[in-house]
Amino acid sequence: MKNVNDLRDNLSEVFNALRKGDIEPKEAKEISNLAGKMINSAKVQLDYHSLRNDENFKINFLHSKDK
Repeated sequence: MKNVNDLRDNLSEVFNALRKGDIEPKEAKEISNLAGKMINSAKVQLDYHSLRNDENFKINFLHSKDK
């Protein structure tokens, strides 16, 4: 998973698979939990660099071109 768009696409696939019954709710929950941890780690990085007034900082995972 290279960026937040890939993450969103993956979560959409998980959602659709769950609705179709192709995956178990427990598996979908674990994937969702992991995605939340990925997003939270990026948020921690943003908060840290914001506190340091680091204007040139960017997280490549978040700086992706929208489709």
